[in-house]
Amino acid sequence: MEDIDVEQEEPFPVDRDGRRFRGEEDQPDNDREMGCCEKFHHSMSRWMLPEELREKYLERANCFPPPIFIILISIAELAVFIYYAVWKPQKQWVTLDEGIWNSPLSYKPESRKEAWRFLSYMFVHAGVQHIVGNLVMQLLVGIPLELVHKGFEVGMVYLSGVLAGSLASSIFDPFSALVGASGGVYALLGGYFMNAVVNFREMIPLLGIFRILAIVIFVGSDFGFAFYRRFVSQEAGMQVSFVAHFGGIVAGMTIGYVFFSAYNQKLLKDPRFWLCIVGYILCVIFAVVFNIFLSPAP
Repeated sequence: MEDIDVEQEEPFPVDRDGRRFRGEEDQPDNDREMGCCEKFHHSMSRWMLPEELREKYLERANCFPPPIFIILISIAELAVFIYYAVWKPQKQWVTLDEGIWNSPLSYKPESRKEAWRFLSYMFVHAGVQHIVGNLVMQLLVGIPLELVHKGFEVGMVYLSGVLAGSLASSIFDPFSALVGASGGVYALLGGYFMNAVVNFREMIPLLGIFRILAIVIFVGSDFGFAFYRRFVSQEAGMQVSFVAHFGGIVAGMTIGYVFFSAYNQKLLKDPRFWLCIVGYILCVIFAVVFNIFLSPAP
């Protein structure tokens, strides 16, 4: 009888308790053993990061803490909208009327000496369509971004877009008022758009095309609506500026791109970070000087 070398034999397909698997479908599968949180983060990594960074993200990914910044800022914006809608009720809850224009939060050219208005205008919205559009987009884009890049980075990009929007409006549309969080939303979109374009080859091609087209379609339609409301519509009341959209998306495509493309890297050692920060600060200084000495607004 021929001797059989047990060590050279193929091992029996058994699990750790010694039970034999009945077939390939019973073999252990890491994907099947992932919990809901792990599966969610796996999907987020495919959407938000190039392939070489996904493994590093998944190693440290967890659902805690949750995306606090985007959730809290959305709740605050919704609460302010409900307050003004109930306090000054309009038809269909359209609050573009005396209620918001007398608010200490709205940006108005004649009140620009009250510096907090350059940021606080993001809490006040012109109507149901305005706030629903902003909330939906910032939640859809902001939550995945915050899960990957955490709240500090997303908060910095969002607020830089809000400030850039109001400063740009004060320069290029100095007689118009400003409400809404579109500057922050467009900053998130601009940063994500640049990241998707630059890392297009490393991401899933079909999803990359879908992401880029979705952003282009949304931005184009929203710009069109804002342009119509500013220059074509004959609605009574103060004219609302749309320049904040431009300021927000420029901030997102510069500062947002640096933050969102520098995953797992030290920003302080990235020359792009300092270039964008210095450029942003210089633009802010110019806008402040313009508003103090050169603005034609009252």
